Amino acid sequence: MQGAVSLTPEMILVLGLVVFTVVMLALEWIRSDVTAILVLTVIAVTGLLPAKQVFEGFANPGVQAILAVMIMGVGLDRTGALNAVATLILKAAQGAQWKLFLVINSVTTVLSSIIPSQALAALMIPVSSRVSARSKIPLAKILLPMACVILTGTNTTLIANTPLIILNGLIESSNRNLPPGANTIPEFGMFTVTPVGVLLALMGIGFFWLFTDRLLKNIGDDSATKTPRRTENYFAETYGIEGDVQELTVSADSPLVGMSVAEAEALPGAPLILAIKTGNEARLSPPADTMIWVGSVLGVLAPRGEVGEFASSQQCRLTARPRQLADMFNAARAGISEAVVPPSSRFIKQTVGDLHLRKRYGISVLAVNRGDQVFRDDVRSVSLRAGDTLVLHSAWSDLAQPREEHDIVVVTDLPQEEERPGKWKEALFFFLLAKFLALTELLPLQIAFWVGAAGMLITGVITPNESYRSVNWKTIFITACLMPLGWTMDRTGAGSWLGQELMLHIGGLPQWAIQASVAILALGLSQVMQNVGATVVMVPIAINIALATGGNPTAYILITAMSVSNTFLISSAHPALTMVAGPGGYRGKDFLRVGLPLTAAYLLTTIVGVDVMYRSF
Repeated sequence: MQGAVSLTPEMILVLGLVVFTVVMLALEWIRSDVTAILVLTVIAVTGLLPAKQVFEGFANPGVQAILAVMIMGVGLDRTGALNAVATLILKAAQGAQWKLFLVINSVTTVLSSIIPSQALAALMIPVSSRVSARSKIPLAKILLPMACVILTGTNTTLIANTPLIILNGLIESSNRNLPPGANTIPEFGMFTVTPVGVLLALMGIGFFWLFTDRLLKNIGDDSATKTPRRTENYFAETYGIEGDVQELTVSADSPLVGMSVAEAEALPGAPLILAIKTGNEARLSPPADTMIWVGSVLGVLAPRGEVGEFASSQQCRLTARPRQLADMFNAARAGISEAVVPPSSRFIKQTVGDLHLRKRYGISVLAVNRGDQVFRDDVRSVSLRAGDTLVLHSAWSDLAQPREEHDIVVVTDLPQEEERPGKWKEALFFFLLAKFLALTELLPLQIAFWVGAAGMLITGVITPNESYRSVNWKTIFITACLMPLGWTMDRTGAGSWLGQELMLHIGGLPQWAIQASVAILALGLSQVMQNVGATVVMVPIAINIALATGGNPTAYILITAMSVSNTFLISSAHPALTMVAGPGGYRGKDFLRVGLPLTAAYLLTTIVGVDVMYRSF
């Protein structure tokens, strides 16, 4: 920067948008994707960017690459190619707990270099559950380390990390607005980040290999069987869901005749109604407005004494074990499961009742677990949040649609068959082909990924409709709509002004200390807003600080992009952590106990690794 930069009305408007974005993403008063759309709209209406450039985020190579990766990830999941990971982990561990921790974290780290973090967390939670159930190791000792190594391993290449994928678009914008005499900043190659990324990945594996038992010493040790399996004891102890499935046959004199299922469940002492058969028509999880008639058979769940009292008061015939509904309650077909609400779910901020899950999917919600709270009474009125764990009863097949639509992540190890096991070779071939083309840079990143996605579509690994459902449009819109915010910071000079103001406080520090300050600011922002937003805000500032101090802009950009993944302190800071909080039963202190030393180790590794790589000391 040459000379003092003065604030202009355009800069004030851009900085106002930055503050608005940070506050909205942190407090979530408005949905994050709606916030991004509002920011883009203001940029367009006020002319902060030329009209032809406003929507270039949607055509950005990074955004197109993310789209293709989402499609390929679902293709792999469809064929069960990743479910074999659980068996491989158990075989490699050979029964030793320390080996199991090392193997599962190493496998997760390798996968994190090629699969986006939220998608990988969704795939690895059921794998971890299966490993826990078979090894008798508490799930809580597996999930949090698994989620953390996703973040330490995601910086190995540009393939899977969204902040890294969008960097070249931000660099291109900065190059158009560099001050006179400044050298053009080179764009990142596929392996530019690899030396430091590998150091971070090894640090994450080593950290949990050495400290898992110490940091998670008392978590899950009270009950080694407390894993998400379909056992009465587990759900009774964890959620207070007790009793057996029994049948009630409604008599002609019963007050239940003419009532809806919702009205019947609202009666004092009413059990949970899990199934109903009227005439020849039977179904699990009947919708709330399903009517009860003479001769209807209700499959209910409650302690025997309570069901007996209800049957007596409502003049129903009680059958202690399901007979007419026996097939519907066969454990191979249906049962109780747990599922997490991911941050991208459409269920967030909606009540259980408003979702009409029984009518839409055939799923009954028995309870909602949120941290220290378990909601069992009047569960229909509970407004859902990211990270909530839902206790569900359904046919296993009925969980497929909401799972495919990214509204839930099923934790329970279900006895399900994959839909297209015969296509796993094609899925794996095109996935590896795409990664090979990208890693060797034979084709641009986004084109390489679309070769893989197109191959899976052509060979029937995934259908076109499934590919449309596989795309997390919320992530796409947030990324594409916030990128222009970073461009406006460069174009208006707002990034230069912020860099100038920061230099007043840190300008006298040595280069490594300035870099550490930038890294701490980036990781601080990423605790309260999504990493894409933190990257968009911080990269222009980091570039201008580098130019002002004579530092290497590439080094500062790399430190910034990697620091936004340094989000281990609170569960809400990253989707991967949010998703494991409920199934693992973690509390805020657990994240702090693990996150504080891991944050420090990540920060130190990043600064030292980048400085050695660019000889910035």
